[in-house]
Amino acid sequence: MTSQSETEPPSGPAPSPSRPAPAGTRRPTVVLLTADGVPEPADLAAVRDLAEVRVCTADTLADALPGAEILLVWDIFSGALARAWHAADSLRWVHIAAAGVDKLLFDDLRESDVLVTNARGVFDGPIAEYVLACVMAHDKRLHETEALRRAGRWQHRETTRVAGRRALIVGTGGIGRATARLLRAVGLEVHGAGRRRRDDDEDFGHVVDSAHLADHLGEVDHLVMVAPLTEATRGMLGAQELAALPDGAHVINVGRGELVDQPALTAEIAAGRLSAHLDVVVVEPLPDGDPLWRLDGAHISPHMSGDVVGWRDTLSAQFLTHLRTWCGGGEPGPAVDKGRGYVSS
Repeated sequence: MTSQSETEPPSGPAPSPSRPAPAGTRRPTVVLLTADGVPEPADLAAVRDLAEVRVCTADTLADALPGAEILLVWDIFSGALARAWHAADSLRWVHIAAAGVDKLLFDDLRESDVLVTNARGVFDGPIAEYVLACVMAHDKRLHETEALRRAGRWQHRETTRVAGRRALIVGTGGIGRATARLLRAVGLEVHGAGRRRRDDDEDFGHVVDSAHLADHLGEVDHLVMVAPLTEATRGMLGAQELAALPDGAHVINVGRGELVDQPALTAEIAAGRLSAHLDVVVVEPLPDGDPLWRLDGAHISPHMSGDVVGWRDTLSAQFLTHLRTWCGGGEPGPAVDKGRGYVSS
């Protein structure tokens, strides 16, 4: 993404002219919040056909917002909107090109009538595949195999049968459901943990109450954390919950680092009792010197579980579809429940 900022009045080169919007549509102003080094949306030219576009970064967002109806948060880790909220005099819709909205929400936005949408559906399949890869790598001891190869050692071992193992998925939204279906397809016994207990869920079968998570961890082989980050879920996998897991259990976190008490998990891994695949951590990038870098039972990836080839193009196409709906007088959705911090089923 270029770092050029297009605001009104323009402070740089004039924006390229756009073709008139199709008959029967209205032509809003879209602010595109980006960052240096982030590729621009593939469909930006098509967006300009439908709307006036102002491109800005976090530093110039407040200059770009006055009079704008729509904000596309392309820089998904930015908290700039909270700082620039005073300038959002015409804002009616915010779309964030991410599944999680915890970096976006703040009290004034929650209390406003501004519509918020996210990248619902884009990451469901890719993250489910990543979780399956983590399960297979753990049970088939692939990390150990690679370490032995690097050491030049031919050492026969036995692996664990995946079918029949037990997985609990914490988070019953679209990503959790796609993960449940994929894990069940290879023979795992899968249940969910969510805000409401139920016994007849089509994807999870049984869903337990995540507020009492420790009560349901005693027989879990693979614990998958994919819940949205809210005040209710922050630190939900704490020392008590980790202690409730059986010896040899495997934690997979593809949600947010703050879902987990990271020092408590580090201690359990260091003791050799648990292992983990962590695609997210509390501080990203994981700081130099953090013990998780050195522990054999910790496998770290750089927040990439949903980022398959072409993912940015899919996000761009999703926003363009939503924008066409908006320009035609409709409301894109489903909307994020700003009070809960996620899209409610």
